[in-house]
This record gives sequence, structure tokens and C-alpha cells, in this order.
Amino acid sequence: MFNSSQFTPKYFLLTGLPGLEALYPWFIFPFCSTYLVALVGNSLILAVIKKNTSLHQPMYLFLAMLAWAELGVSASTLPTVLGIFLFGANEICFEACLLQMFSIHSFSIMESGVLLAMSVDRFVAIYNPLRYTAILTLPRIAGTGAALGLKSVILMFPLPFLLKRLPFCGHNVLSHSYCLHSDLIQLPCGDTRPNSILGLCIVTSTFGLDSLFIVISYALILYTVLGITSGEGRRKALNTCVSHICAVLVYYVPMISVALVHRFMKHAMPAVRLLLANVYLLVPPVLNPIIYSVKTKQIRQGLIQIFPQRK
Repeated sequence: MFNSSQFTPKYFLLTGLPGLEALYPWFIFPFCSTYLVALVGNSLILAVIKKNTSLHQPMYLFLAMLAWAELGVSASTLPTVLGIFLFGANEICFEACLLQMFSIHSFSIMESGVLLAMSVDRFVAIYNPLRYTAILTLPRIAGTGAALGLKSVILMFPLPFLLKRLPFCGHNVLSHSYCLHSDLIQLPCGDTRPNSILGLCIVTSTFGLDSLFIVISYALILYTVLGITSGEGRRKALNTCVSHICAVLVYYVPMISVALVHRFMKHAMPAVRLLLANVYLLVPPVLNPIIYSVKTKQIRQGLIQIFPQRK
């Protein structure tokens, strides 16, 4: 495959669950079911919002953006994860690996940005309900969605090219079932400092700032709610935030858990850490459609219209 000590690898080898290869048949049903729920659930959310013009409001349009981003994350990881557990196919060509890395990170960045936009949406709805639709107009929402998508693409655009220019020196085994930038920069034998610095800047300017502003938004929401004199009014105001709070927790808690496991449980079974890494990317796309279907009456009614009960 290689002509010299420095090369551009034709393939990378992905890692499933080391030491548990004999149990792969038992993982097929859980993983297939999880991907099916994620893809169907988010597709139904998009279909319900598109079909019902009454749902063409800021809250539901942001929810549609969230469902779109989660579909992207699920579709990006599905080929390699199911390929490993269904067929034992752990090879991925260099260009496909870069494309998968770009897709996973871009959609994840967009997902984080949409969660921030949804927290701002909840603040505006509670702080100034009478001017809610006047402030969050359809053009502004569309512009926000376009800006979030463009931001994620622009931030990630340089990384594949920075990786492609680097020489590799005999290592082409990745430590996950999919391609991540943090994995790929461990393999080259050239200077990876530009990649590392840019990657750190991207993480800080997206997930770091987004989570900070989400916390600030909810601090302002809580301050506004405490100013409402009616106890029933406070309850209703907070109830409109429950679904979004769950979505934020579903997104950030697995992320933090995986980071803590990698940081403080380095001697744990590799299979455990890799299984948690797979779960981290799958949990939000699976749970968020369920959360919004259960907690949001309008979404439930839209689903009933799509699947009418037989008489």
C-alpha cells in the first residue's frame, strides 16, 4: 500500500468494540433499532412541522432545524457503525473518512448553535410575549438557520485540507467507529499544531460559548419568571421551557460524560469508552423527537394527523 516511510494512506481502519467481537451479533439489534428511531423520529418531526402551517412559528421552526441537524449526525455515522457490527467492515478510504469527519463535526456544531437559538427563543417568548412574533419574524429565523449552517461549514472547511497536506508514517488505525478530527490528528508524523490550534478554537467558539450563553439565557429566563406575580403564570412560563431544557441536558450530559471517562478512566476497558462514544452521538437524535412528541401537544396532534386512527 505504501511506497515510502511517509505516505497518504489509502484506507483507515476503524475500531469497533475491542475484545467484544464475539458479541457483535448481540449489538446489531440495539444499534439498528437506535438508528431507526433516530432517523424516523426526526423525519416525522420535520414532516409534522412542514405539513401544519399552524406550526410555522419560531419555536417549531427552530425544532425543525434541530431535527435536521440530528438527522445529519445520525446519517453521517450510520454507514461505518452498522458496517462494523453487521458486516465486520472496518475499512474506510481516506477521502471518505475526511468527508465523514467534516459531516459529523459540522452537524454537531449546527446542533449546538440551534440549541442556543432555542434558548433565546424561550427568553423572548417569556420576557416579551406580546412582541414575540414581531421580534422573531420568519425572515430572521430563516437568516438564523442559514447563518448557523454557514458558520458550521466555514469553521470546518479548512480541517480536511490541513489533514490532507500532512505526511503519515505507518499508523492508520482510528480509535472509534467513525472518523473524528481528534483521532485523525494523532496519526500524522508532521506538524499538527495548526490543526490542534484550529480545532481548539472551533470547540471553544462553538460548544464552549454556546453552553455559556445558554446558561446566561436561562438565568435571564429565571429572573423574568420570578418577576411574574401569579404562581400559575410562573408555572406556565417554566413549562414552556421543559422540552428545551431536556434537549440541552440530552446533548451536553453525554458529551461531558464521555470527556470525563476519557480523562479520568483511561485504564477502563477500551470497549466501554468506545461504546459510550457511540452512545453520545446517538442519544440526542433518539431522545429529542420522543421528548418533544411527549411534551408538546401540537406535535402529538400533528403525528395523529399523519397516522390517523382506523375506525
